Amino acid sequence: MSNPFFDHPILYSPYEYPARHWELDDDGQPTQRIMDRRRRAEFITPIPKPKKRRGSADQQQIVFDEGKGLSTKAQEYDPTSIINELRQQVDQWRSLPLPNQWQVTPETAHLLQHWRHHQFSGFRPFFCQIEAVETAIWLMEVAPRSTTGKRILEHIASANKEANPELMRFALKLATGAGKTTVMAMLIAWQTINAVRRSQSNRFTRGFLVAAPGLTIKDRLRVLQPNDPDSYYASRELVPSEMLDDVNRAKIVITNYHAFKLRERIDLSKGGRSLLQGRGDELKTLETEGQMLQRVMPDLMGMKNILVLNDEAHHCYREKVGSEEEEELKGEERQEAEKNKEAARLWISGLEAVNRKLGISRVIDLSATPFFLRGSGYAEGTLFPWTMSDFSLMDAIECGIVKLPRVPVAENKMLRR
Repeated sequence: MSNPFFDHPILYSPYEYPARHWELDDDGQPTQRIMDRRRRAEFITPIPKPKKRRGSADQQQIVFDEGKGLSTKAQEYDPTSIINELRQQVDQWRSLPLPNQWQVTPETAHLLQHWRHHQFSGFRPFFCQIEAVETAIWLMEVAPRSTTGKRILEHIASANKEANPELMRFALKLATGAGKTTVMAMLIAWQTINAVRRSQSNRFTRGFLVAAPGLTIKDRLRVLQPNDPDSYYASRELVPSEMLDDVNRAKIVITNYHAFKLRERIDLSKGGRSLLQGRGDELKTLETEGQMLQRVMPDLMGMKNILVLNDEAHHCYREKVGSEEEEELKGEERQEAEKNKEAARLWISGLEAVNRKLGISRVIDLSATPFFLRGSGYAEGTLFPWTMSDFSLMDAIECGIVKLPRVPVAENKMLRR
């Protein structure tokens, strides 16, 4: 029996708008029907708390169970993602024919035309990569100019208030294999070129902190450095040749979040510490926040308005304290939750220190799975409510970026001798 989806899953080019998709049933399995429209982004997300309104503090809020059983009086969940509304806005903006209609700087317009129409000799940016960058550009350059844009920005601010206090953060969701590193390079180029040519503007920066969860990922990200032999800006033609000198002025620090942990300045044994301390106050031998930042990101010291790029950002958030989920966990599940919380707390605390000492303009998350982990205080697997774009694994399969996963099936067969 033929299976069209498994036989021929690719529906369009990775450089084209995803105007078709395979329909999935309620269990996530292909129905073998092709739908002539883009797949909607549908997730369960925590609903950001609105601004305080007048009324009785004791008034009970009605909870409509739109979170597939997840919603409680303490936390509501919504299956309708704001991603679809923002995607429509970006689609309409992209279709405007003249650069002077785009409401962006001439430098940004030049880069957009380059990414969309340049005849690349080698690697050419995928549609999903350009769309992710377009979403960031729309949010930061276009949105403040419209009522709809301001409302979306207000949603992002509300979504950040609880899990990312004092930070303005949004996430770009890209399937594994869709090329997040290229997106980071495009974001850095866009910001740096504008910052160099518009030094009086506070919307742009040439200072970047790239935070990753491990040493392997950190090493892979070295191509973001303009002086690296394999730098993407030149080798992948991500920047027009006349703008390369501007990109070279970027200050980029790439680190893994473990570096944010305050270190001991003096190596003391337990006995030595006790001897030195005597009966006085406890010895303070840990680094200060300022000393930690000097160690982690010396090239950015003295700069302000830093842009943070979080790679695999699902490890970074401020957990919700006192949740029912936390009380119910036992054994290995509780250990896993504690490990997740410790990692997330270290990462977000490091960024908060950067913000206090230097100032962060934005945090942009890039992840295939921007979901809350067990121990976050939110329902495990719910989408970060500050996620603003989505290119899913199914999308990546349908355009040929990612190969269809094959699950091995054991078969019992008679062997002939």
